[in-house]
Amino acid sequence: MKEFYITDDGVRLHAKLDMPENVDRCPLVVVFHGITGHMEETHIMAVQEAALSVGYATLRVELYGHGGSDGEFKDHTIYKWVSNALTVVKYAHELPFVTKLVLMGHSQGGLLTILIAGMRPEYFDAIIPLSPAVVLTEGARKGDFLGIPFDADAIPEELYWADKDLTISGNYLRVMQTIHPEDEIRRYHGPVLIIHGDADELVPFHDSEVVSGLYDNCSLITIPGDTHCYDNHLDQVCAAEKEFLEKIRG
Repeated sequence: MKEFYITDDGVRLHAKLDMPENVDRCPLVVVFHGITGHMEETHIMAVQEAALSVGYATLRVELYGHGGSDGEFKDHTIYKWVSNALTVVKYAHELPFVTKLVLMGHSQGGLLTILIAGMRPEYFDAIIPLSPAVVLTEGARKGDFLGIPFDADAIPEELYWADKDLTISGNYLRVMQTIHPEDEIRRYHGPVLIIHGDADELVPFHDSEVVSGLYDNCSLITIPGDTHCYDNHLDQVCAAEKEFLEKIRG
C-alpha cells in the first residue's frame, strides 16, 4: 500500500493506492466515500478488498473536509468535491500501469460518481454508484436535507445536523440546488452497476430505480432489508461488485 496526497488547486487530498500481488499492469478502481465518511469505513474497506481480490488495484481518496484531507467539513460543497474528483481521476487515468479504469463511490460519493462519469466519460470503462444520494439535489431544491427542513428560497447561513452533531453551510445547500444528475447520466453510455439496500434509512431505494432506468446500460442490484451502509449484507454487495468487475475485465 502506498499512502500519499494528490493536490487539487492547493488542497491536499489524502490517498491510498493498493495493488494486487505480482502484477505490472492491471485495471484500477477509484473509490470515493460519502458525506461524513472516510476511506477506512467498514463498507469502503470491504468494496476495496473485493476489487483487490479479483485483480484490480484500488485508489481510495478522501475528499475536501473529510478524513485526512484539507478543509473543514462545514465548508465542503459538491462543487469542491467535483473539482477534487476531476483532479483525482485525471491522475488515475495517467498512471502507467492502468489497463482499465472504474469509478465507484458511496452515497454522496455515489452522486459524485454519476456526475464525474458524465463529465469525463472517455476515462471510464465502467462505474459503480453505491446507494447514490441523488436525493440531496432534489431535497435542496425542495427545502429538505436528509429530513431536516429549511427555507429553500431563503437558505440559512448554517444548518445543524443533529444526528451527526455537525453543521453544513448554506453554500452547501445553494450549490446542491444547481445540480441535475440526469444531465450527466445522459452523457455516460458505458456499463453501470448500482447497488442499493431496499431498507436504506437515508437515501430512498426508489431513487436508484429511477436512475437505473435513465442509463443505457445499467444493472441495479437490490440488497433486501439492508441499510445505507450495508450493515446487514455487505457480503452480497461485495459478491455483486466482484461479479461485475470480472465481467467487464474481459
